[in-house]
Amino acid sequence: MNASDPRRGRRALSLRQPPRSGKSGYVARVSAPIFHRLLDRIDLGLEEGSLEASLPDGTRRLLGGRRDGPSCVVRLHRWRALVRLATAGSAGWYRAWAAGEWSSPDPVPLFALFMRNAVSLGRVARPNGPARWIGRLIHWARRNSRAGSRHNIAYHYDLGNDFYSAWLDRNMHYSSALFTDPDSPRETLEQAQRRKAGAILDRLHLKDGDRLLEIGCGWGGLAEQAMERAAIAYTGLTLSTEQADYASDRLGSGARIDLTDYRDARGHYDAIASVEMVEAVGQAYWPAYLDAIHRLLKPGGRAAIQYILIDDAIFESYARAADFIQTYIFPGGMLISESRFRALAQERGLEWCDVRRFGQHYAQTLRQWRERFDRALEEGLLPSSFDQHFVALWRYYLMYCEGGFRGGGIDVAQVTLVKPA
Repeated sequence: MNASDPRRGRRALSLRQPPRSGKSGYVARVSAPIFHRLLDRIDLGLEEGSLEASLPDGTRRLLGGRRDGPSCVVRLHRWRALVRLATAGSAGWYRAWAAGEWSSPDPVPLFALFMRNAVSLGRVARPNGPARWIGRLIHWARRNSRAGSRHNIAYHYDLGNDFYSAWLDRNMHYSSALFTDPDSPRETLEQAQRRKAGAILDRLHLKDGDRLLEIGCGWGGLAEQAMERAAIAYTGLTLSTEQADYASDRLGSGARIDLTDYRDARGHYDAIASVEMVEAVGQAYWPAYLDAIHRLLKPGGRAAIQYILIDDAIFESYARAADFIQTYIFPGGMLISESRFRALAQERGLEWCDVRRFGQHYAQTLRQWRERFDRALEEGLLPSSFDQHFVALWRYYLMYCEGGFRGGGIDVAQVTLVKPA
């Protein structure tokens, strides 16, 4: 629809306001051409979708618009937001938002737009220079050694059961639901989460007397459903004391909940389940995670894993720097490169079977979580210990993740790993 001339966006929708007076206005006018050149680069990288930007110098620009895709509106209040984006990527863009340097009536399409065009944008929105190396150093310091894993899990999951119960579904599933139709509002989140757990359990072929291990048992939602299906011996692993207490009370004496690292688990099991836990492992520990599954499964045993993957085309640039999620939400986390992870599984003799992807279901799950979160906030159900900054961070996180799945560069999948008999 539009020519590839980078100046096209600069001319579009120009609504210039009177120039600012004073020293700060002079600095802004002098520096504005530099930032317009950065916007030119973003414009060239937007192959699908469009961004309408209102800028600090009083102009408006339309970036992208060449092909259909996510469409968004951004009000850039200070040029400094672009400095943060160019130097610190998504973590810097969040800091700019928290500082009031940019705003949007709906940030979700913006995040979807950047994810949809992640390959063509290249390093435009990735950390560069000192910020990149500082971020990598901090991320390395948070790596998931045994001690590091306990700290990282506590950082996120020990925010409190009262916090999560305020906005998760009644069964406390903190992973993607599986809807009959992710675009239909007719199905409740509880129904969709139960279907997700059922899909995992269907892969395991559980029967009376089987031993089931769950790596990352959460609050016990999948365990409860598994124990309804068959008279099994269930063991759940977690490093969160809050989750362990909740799951133990919920499941009673019929289940065993261990505060144990997967690397230290012992025994032999007919089946293993692990739902969105592997993202907390980190790339350096993928081999140890898969070694544990192979070691703990009986011959002929089956493991069902639900995991979040990122497009292999952008994995290398993603892995070279710490993004917003790794910096502020999940220290030590790392999304999966499916090709690399699959190769490691197959090297260990695990058959990789029956992959099912359902990323748009995660986008809908996140949308419903945010609606529940907002409702809990309005009704005063969130713990009073969390201040306005934390609440804003968490809403941003839910919007950021929803946009990522809607943009298509990240996805969620289930797979069955089979250990040969």
